[in-house]
Parts: sequence; C-alpha cells; structure tokens
Amino acid sequence: MTQTHNRQSATILLVDDDPNLVLLVKDYLEMQGYAVLTAAHGREALDQLQQHTPDLIICDVMMPQMDGYSFVSTMRQHQHLHWLPVLFLSAKGQTHDRIKGLQTGGDVYLVKPFEPDELLAQVQALLKQTARLREQQRTSPTAPTPPPGVELTPTETRILQYVARGLANREIAAELHVSQRTVESHVSNMLGKTGLHNRTELARWAMDHHYA
Repeated sequence: MTQTHNRQSATILLVDDDPNLVLLVKDYLEMQGYAVLTAAHGREALDQLQQHTPDLIICDVMMPQMDGYSFVSTMRQHQHLHWLPVLFLSAKGQTHDRIKGLQTGGDVYLVKPFEPDELLAQVQALLKQTARLREQQRTSPTAPTPPPGVELTPTETRILQYVARGLANREIAAELHVSQRTVESHVSNMLGKTGLHNRTELARWAMDHHYA
C-alpha cells in the first residue's frame, strides 16, 4: 500500500444511500490514507458542507429526499464550493445518464459495479488536477477571470486550458486519462455556458480570459 502526504490530508465526502456500498468504499479509501465523510442523500450532504469543505465529492444519483443531480446543481451555486471536483457513482449507465451527470456539474461518471482500482485512479487524478488548478490560480499574475454567470468545473477549466493550447479532443482525453466522449461532452457544456458556437471561438474566449 502506498500513501502520500496529499492522500493523507485529503478529505472525501461520500454521498450514497446504500449502507453496504458506503462501508466498502469508505473502508477502501481510508485504507489508502483518505479521510472520508458520509451522507445518505443530498440534503444531508449540504448540511455536511456547511460544517466541512472536503477536497472531493463522490456522489450517487438515485437517492431519497434529494438526488445526486439536484445536490450537485445546488452545490455548484455556492461560490466557495463550486470548485469542488465531483465524481458521480451510479447504477444508471446509459449514455444519456452519463451526459446528464456531466452537464449537471460532475467531472467524472463511473457506473456501478465498478473496479475499486479505477475509482482510486479517478480520485487521485481529480485531486491532482484540482490542486494544479488552484496552485496556478494562486501563483499566476493573471488568473482566469470568467465573466459573471459562467461557472466552470475543475475538469472544464483544465480542458479549456488544453483547448486554448490547440489540442484536439483526442489529445486532451489522453492527457486527462478519460474517454474522448467525456471531453466532447465537457466542451459541449462549455459552449452552452459561454454562448459560443465552436471550439475556435472557445479557444479565443479562453485566451481572452487568461486560461491559456
């Protein structure tokens, strides 16, 4: 078992109404050195976020009281929380389910049943990606400044930086270790958020707002 200081200091909020899955995932992630908070549904998760700010959220979709989509949409409306990376973990595995998860504000969408090693790899990748973005924003003399009303997720921000550098969706997918379809969905989401029409306009927009 390999642990790093980053892992040991990272806190994950796990939101799922299946107690058996919560126990398994919580134990597995804690064995890898992460601290894990839990919530049984979206409303309980929002209560948790009033007391703690985790480094990453793992969220089911189908839950009582408040489902995962509603929870993430609500969470993204809070300025101090909108940067949090979100990994959807759901039994709903159709293409339209995955697309909805990404459009709602998820960064990664894994389908149950899943391989624990893949979950761990996605957690590690999201945490590293978010850490790089926050460090860049902290140290950059000209940090990204999207106009009011445009809220990008950490993954969208990272993809936008690659778009501004001229990388194709296939190349971006290889860099982020995700599918090309996932990249295409995020690009489509960003076009909708910015009101732009194509990748060329999106790349220019990214440079104008200092994402390049």
